[in-house]
Parts: sequence; C-alpha cells; structure tokens
Amino acid sequence: MQVYGNNGSALHVVIQGRNGSWVYPINQTVQIDVPGPLGLTTVALKDGTAQVIASPCANQTCVTSGHVQKGGQWIACLPNAVFVRVESRDSMQPKKQDAKLDGAVW
Repeated sequence: MQVYGNNGSALHVVIQGRNGSWVYPINQTVQIDVPGPLGLTTVALKDGTAQVIASPCANQTCVTSGHVQKGGQWIACLPNAVFVRVESRDSMQPKKQDAKLDGAVW
C-alpha cells in the first residue's frame, strides 16, 4: 500500500520492524534486511527513493507498490510487520506539548 504526501527538505527514510527502527537520509544508497515474523523484508534506498524489493509475504503488495520519495509517503508489509515511511527533518522533531489537558480517553 502506498500513500502520497508533500515534498520536504532534509528527507529521511524511517524503516520499522518488530526488532527496531532504522533511519537513513533518503539520498543514501543502502540495502536493509528487516526481520519480521515471516522472514526478511529487503528495503533498498537508491537515487533519492526507497522501495521494498523483496519480502516473504504471499501477496507481494509491498514489492509491487513501487518507490516512495516524498515526505508523507509510505509502504507497509502488513504480513511481515514492516513499515517504511519518508519524513522531513521537521516532522521527526519532538513536538512541544501543551501543558493544558482538554480531555482524556479511557
């Protein structure tokens, strides 16, 4: 599955799996094997894009979804619990929390 978002400066790719998260500048060339419950999902960063190039899932939706390169775009391999998203540096900074609480959800 792929969702489109806005361009941003200083883009990074965040790759999340069950064993942790990895963050890379989008302009880096690297191949990452992310372990999941079904095996390894391989994510490749090249030429300012990120894409899932191999995964052990049955439907291969994550592989056929193509590449992401803009802030807010993402690819998910739900069966193997791997999530790849593009974020701008600004969106990765912690947000200042408002000290006033308007309500609570239980």
